[in-house]
Amino acid sequence: MKSGALGKEYKDGETIFHEGDVGDCMYVLQQGQVEVFREVDGKSIRLAILNEGEFFGEMSIFDREVRSASIRAIGDVRALTIDKKNFLRRIHEDPSLAFHI
Repeated sequence: MKSGALGKEYKDGETIFHEGDVGDCMYVLQQGQVEVFREVDGKSIRLAILNEGEFFGEMSIFDREVRSASIRAIGDVRALTIDKKNFLRRIHEDPSLAFHI
């Protein structure tokens, strides 16, 4: 799914997006790990660790809702960003892709 996707690199501890941000793209983790977390009463609560090949932020492709959690790089990270237009084009080209989301 590289056609129409943009790669971006993030440094250790860098926040990729914050809970409450309005999303307009999803991400596919190409290299490294990210932490999914929420802030509760001023404390960071880890919800998950995602690894290479996993994706996040996909709900914004469908409903442009605000982000339900924050994502932070663990070590150096490279992720593809895919906007709605390119995602829908790829689904049209390969409908089986929708079953993986």
